[in-house]
Amino acid sequence: MQCHHYDAGRCRSCTLLDLTHPQQVRGKEAHVRGLLALPDDVWLAPVVGDEAGFRNKAKMVVTGTAAAPVLGILGPPGEYEGQGVDLTDCPLYPAELQAAFEPLAELIRRARLTPYDLTPTFGPGGRRRKVTPKDAAQRGELKHVIVTLSPAGELMVRLVLRSTEPVARLRKHLPWLAGALPALAVLSVNVQPAHAAVLEGAEEIVLTERQTLGMELDGITLHLRPQSFFQTNTEVATALYRQARAWVDEVSPAALWDLYCGVGGFALHCAAPGRAVTGIEISAEAVASATTTARELATLPPDAVVGGHDAAWWRAATADVEFAAGDAATFALGTDADPDMVIVNPPRRGIGTDLAGRLEASGVRHVLYSSCNAATLARDLADMPSLRPTRARLLDMFPHTDHYEVLVLLERAA
Repeated sequence: MQCHHYDAGRCRSCTLLDLTHPQQVRGKEAHVRGLLALPDDVWLAPVVGDEAGFRNKAKMVVTGTAAAPVLGILGPPGEYEGQGVDLTDCPLYPAELQAAFEPLAELIRRARLTPYDLTPTFGPGGRRRKVTPKDAAQRGELKHVIVTLSPAGELMVRLVLRSTEPVARLRKHLPWLAGALPALAVLSVNVQPAHAAVLEGAEEIVLTERQTLGMELDGITLHLRPQSFFQTNTEVATALYRQARAWVDEVSPAALWDLYCGVGGFALHCAAPGRAVTGIEISAEAVASATTTARELATLPPDAVVGGHDAAWWRAATADVEFAAGDAATFALGTDADPDMVIVNPPRRGIGTDLAGRLEASGVRHVLYSSCNAATLARDLADMPSLRPTRARLLDMFPHTDHYEVLVLLERAA
């Protein structure tokens, strides 16, 4: 992929862009194989998607002024360090995302949203210093614009603000935005008052009637709320859930836990009649999203077909599916009951020694581990020696970076 921002030194986010996409994938495959040290016959061919236009989400830092906002990033060290860099034409974004940025910039102008100044300033002797909270109090309002694109072409827009002061102005201009950006489904304000390296705050104010964005993967529409996590590569995420479902159906567990379940992607793709599925997720927003999707699948019109199954199949499949908000390790450690199979999809830190020890000592026969950090995956596998990998697959979820997803099926040794 060719990128004029990278070539000019304005953006270095795609750290592997000097390599061809096939070279990147080979390097990632060598890395994960080296970390996990599994037999060659365990590995399936990597899942590779498009190298451009694949991102369904843009997190844009807002710089410039209310009259002339710049949506993009702060420039990397060098010529553009600390400067606002316009990335509205980033080749990672599909055309539908790129087309949304100008109407959003116009909204910023109309609502007079002064960008929040995150740039360092210069102290005595020309030494750089970070802006203090006292300085920042007079330095603007709008921090980030976050835009998510659904497979159906709808958009969820989040504005990260320092306060709620501009909310009334945004409500006033919402009818204009709906006309200028017909794909808009959800608009919300996230309030993050702290001058800290934290993307968003706890308070979310939804300004539209719609509360969720529908993300259809393999026929199943997962409901995404503003604060819910979702994979940024829709094509590869679809392959991830498809592979997980195939492996789970082969095992055919009667009872399944989905720990760190998010908005229910694994749980709902792996649900089936006669299979009890329990999803646990720390985020109440994500649990609400998963519950909404499960309820919709349970009440499909009689003639509906979703994911290759009719309404009667889905009524039976969701009859014993439940989601609850809570810590995954606390949930597992708090019960003596063991399901036949457990899916874990933890953050980069992995599942940790407590949960790994619980699974190692349990009667669970199979574990499906989806990891975005192979180093912590390797550590966790070492803590579960009785659960041995039988199949593994690299998924190139994040082209042009050294990050990737890996899915491993574990089976308890006889």
